[in-house]
Amino acid sequence: MRDNTIPAIILGVCLIVGLVGGGHYLQAAARTWQAANHSVTVKGLAERDVPANLALWPLHFSTNSSSLGAAQQKIDAQAQTVRQFLHAAGFVDKEITLTSPQVSDEWANLPASQRGSADDRYKAEATMLVRTPKIQAVKKAMPRVGELIGRGVLLSPNYNYRTEFLFTDLNRIKPRMIAEATANARAAARQFAKDSGSHVGAIRHASQGYFSISDLDSYTPEIKKVRVVTTIDYALDN
Repeated sequence: MRDNTIPAIILGVCLIVGLVGGGHYLQAAARTWQAANHSVTVKGLAERDVPANLALWPLHFSTNSSSLGAAQQKIDAQAQTVRQFLHAAGFVDKEITLTSPQVSDEWANLPASQRGSADDRYKAEATMLVRTPKIQAVKKAMPRVGELIGRGVLLSPNYNYRTEFLFTDLNRIKPRMIAEATANARAAARQFAKDSGSHVGAIRHASQGYFSISDLDSYTPEIKKVRVVTTIDYALDN
């Protein structure tokens, strides 16, 4: 009986030491886990209004005639009139592109009873595209297109030939906007940390987000709103 006492005491001491050591280890591990998961995820926004730097202004026109040759001659004459109008408005040839005229037979798929005047049998149409950085020149010339009608040019405006104003210089402002969005996100993280009695630490993960470009409104499409939202995960230190 006495021979078993000493080994039992030794075993008990070892168990106590092991439990104490294990407890300290688990406590340290818990603190490490808590620190690793003490973070906040916030979003930062940056917006900027910028002027468009490229205009695409299509002028679509058409004519009808009783013969293919006459339709081609009429559309060529109209193209020359449109080009002269654009030159007078301040645009140069390198900013003006003419599509190849298309001529169609309006009688081709119609029965004889539904065919109209022979003078309208062949339809010719073409588009002259102005591609220019002269935004204000385009805005100034657009209200004057009625002059072309007075010169015999039949314009065919529709959604497929709408004027577009674009902003193509995103790379120039992108770094500053990302910095602004990051600063905005950090301000939100600081407020969260203040409310929780902690301090903002290092960035654990960040996502830049997608840059969007849209019209400022339907009345001023030549002004664009550029927007980006970043998502950032900050560590919070006690």
